Amino acid sequence: MAPTKDTMFRSADMSLTQLYISNEIGREVVSALGELGVMDFRDLNSETTAFQRTFTQEIRRLDNVERQLRYFHSQMDKASIPMRSIYDFNNPFTSPSATEIDELADKSQNLENRISSLNESYETLKRREVELTEWRWVLREAGGFFDRARGQTEEIRQSLDNDDAPLLRDVEQHSQSEAAADRSFSVMNIGFVAGVIPRERIAAFERILWRTLRGNLYMNQSEIPEPIINPENNEEVSKNVFIIFAHGKEIIAKIRKISESLGADLYSVDENSELRRDQIREVNTRLSDLASVLRNTKSTLDAELTAIGRNLAAWMVIIKKEKATYQTLNKFSYDHQRKTLIAEAWAPTNYLGLIKSTLQDVNDRAGLSVPTIVNQIKTSKTPPTYFKTNRFTLGFQTIIDAYGTIKYREVNPALPAIVTFPFMFAVMFGDFGHGVILFVASLAMIYYERRLQRSKLDELFSMIFYGRYIVFMMGIFSMYTGLIYCDAFSKEIPLFKSMWKWDDDGKGPTASRVEGYTYPFGLDWRWHDTDNDLLFSNSYKMKLSILLGWCHMTFSLIWSLVNARYFSTPIDIWGNFVPGMIFFQSIFGYLSFSIVYKWSVDWAKRGQNPPSLLNMLIYMFLQPGKLEHPEQPLYKGQGTVQLILLLMAVACVPVLLFLKPFYLRYEHNKARALGYRGIGERTRVSALEDDDDEGQPLNGGRESFGDDEDGIAMITQDVGHGEHEEFEFGEIMIHQVIHTIEFCLNCVSHTASYLRLWALSLAHQRLSIVLWDMTMRNAFGFTGILGAIIIVVVFYFWFALTVFVLCVMEGTSAMLHSLRLHWVEAMSKHFMGDGVPFEPFSFKVLLEEEPVD
Repeated sequence: MAPTKDTMFRSADMSLTQLYISNEIGREVVSALGELGVMDFRDLNSETTAFQRTFTQEIRRLDNVERQLRYFHSQMDKASIPMRSIYDFNNPFTSPSATEIDELADKSQNLENRISSLNESYETLKRREVELTEWRWVLREAGGFFDRARGQTEEIRQSLDNDDAPLLRDVEQHSQSEAAADRSFSVMNIGFVAGVIPRERIAAFERILWRTLRGNLYMNQSEIPEPIINPENNEEVSKNVFIIFAHGKEIIAKIRKISESLGADLYSVDENSELRRDQIREVNTRLSDLASVLRNTKSTLDAELTAIGRNLAAWMVIIKKEKATYQTLNKFSYDHQRKTLIAEAWAPTNYLGLIKSTLQDVNDRAGLSVPTIVNQIKTSKTPPTYFKTNRFTLGFQTIIDAYGTIKYREVNPALPAIVTFPFMFAVMFGDFGHGVILFVASLAMIYYERRLQRSKLDELFSMIFYGRYIVFMMGIFSMYTGLIYCDAFSKEIPLFKSMWKWDDDGKGPTASRVEGYTYPFGLDWRWHDTDNDLLFSNSYKMKLSILLGWCHMTFSLIWSLVNARYFSTPIDIWGNFVPGMIFFQSIFGYLSFSIVYKWSVDWAKRGQNPPSLLNMLIYMFLQPGKLEHPEQPLYKGQGTVQLILLLMAVACVPVLLFLKPFYLRYEHNKARALGYRGIGERTRVSALEDDDDEGQPLNGGRESFGDDEDGIAMITQDVGHGEHEEFEFGEIMIHQVIHTIEFCLNCVSHTASYLRLWALSLAHQRLSIVLWDMTMRNAFGFTGILGAIIIVVVFYFWFALTVFVLCVMEGTSAMLHSLRLHWVEAMSKHFMGDGVPFEPFSFKVLLEEEPVD
């Protein structure tokens, strides 16, 4: 029978296929199938480690190339060189040949050697430049240190000879004789250490020197005014120049060790001023030469990286696809005798023709006479679930898949959610003005979607952009419910003539009904700003939320009937659906009927007060058959009807509890008496085992290239999906008890949960009114030029709060509540959610999951 057309109502019809591929074209075949992206390959080597698989060496080589490409990318980021976008290439998804991959690997290795060499040379030169720069600062500052120290050699020597001399004691300026001034430090046996240390360590450096040398030193230090660039991470570091005078070689050696341990860089400085000037000139000359070499090295490195950047994105795509191809080939089994790769994969039945034609094209290009064989296999194992989506339906399908994977051929909750999800949101969010903001924002994202897809988005905006069509639908429905509520930024929308006219009888404004006229659409706009507006809308929206909840849950419960009919399980109809539906409608269906009936009666004309429906429902259980106020019934015979409904609901509970478990036990015993094996007692064989093993293939035979004994067996039932469990009446009974308790309790809790529609709708409306009253209404109280300025300023403030608080924050809250109503309240009535996700080998999906920046 021809497969049905794929729709969103049920998952696509799937076929388990077995491919026999010639080893010579295995890579080309898998690459072509990766471009199609419609085959979910099974791992036939699950018991083999990754290092023992056939194509491990190829994957290792590609891992090395991928590492090299990431290295190029990091160097380009370091040098702030942009990479050519993948979208600038004409066809970046064309699969290259094996020769081109080898050439790319060799080229990548050569480029890595060259870039590493240039980068190493540049970093070495940069470090040398930093050292020379620091040395120049030491030589500059040391001159002043020596001049001050020479003028006070006697003070220094006394300080160094005294154990109690303080660290860095201020040395007063005294007049000295010319002979003392000319005295050399070497004659006095005074040495010095000069260098550069990070500024944040200078305080600790001084304390350590003080405690270690007991103050027997003389130290000068000054700040370097310009920051020093660290060549290792390109960060700016503030440093200080220091010079320390001390007596004795041992103390000088100890100072050197302390300095080096704290990260200081020490430099040689000559105490002779003439020699110091020669050192400074030499350092300046070397810095000038080094700067020229650095510019040339940097220019060469940037030129190399720029050339790489023109093709790096395409190379990364090629390597990712090639690596994924070999990883998929490692899932195949290899027949050494025939030199044939054997693969097993799930694929949508409607795509089998396209798959076969694609394989034929690969064979024709390769010029092989032996075709790639595709066998469609009969099996009893559960296929994976696949829905063909487009840009519009993808977001809604993702919402459902986030809760659980839909069972194969089960009704897809995402299809009705396209309407119900934004509608439930709009009931809570309903405001025409806020709906327009959502609608315009979503239209902008849809109009510029290609440009936004190619740009790098932050995490929050990327989530909104992914659900742009959901926001689009939420905006449309919010405008619709806003018109029904007659709300636009908390103000009324006078679309039609009001059915109320206002009078003034001297005691205050009153309203009277216009005879023979009813407001044609939604709520009358005259309800805005009235004293009893909140009282009226509160009652109206509370009852409306219960009605919407009853409709939504009844609608969802009917899908369990559709599933049971499709899967041919009548016991689910008579054991779950029918008693569950009767139970639900006997209580909450009756409550919904009472709400509508109460609305349809003119109680003022009857001359009586309308009864309380909440009390009615309570007394229905506490005093069956009796009413709270028998003299004021909702309708005639109300007590009898409620008693009958309550008895029907109670009678359905034991049916829910016992019918299905006992029926399944009866069927099991009947099957055992006829000699059939129980569920889970059938034997299984591997897809590649011979007939000598226990069990037989499901189709009772085997397919192979010939009729010899070494033919390859077809795949059998339940391969790779574990064992079926034995029939256990106790477990089934426990499961049914849990299901019954959950269903009965959930009928109450889920109906109450829909009251969130009422609560959030009122909260959104009240918050919008408060925002308007505290901003724009006060601004309208000013007149003249000042009033115009205030109105403009306050308007922007009001609009910003409207967007960020009412649209973004309140909108997110309403969306999450709508999501909960679908996941918990609606889908629990029919959703099985025990499916296997379809995970095809697809280059498109691979590149979306690991995008190339």
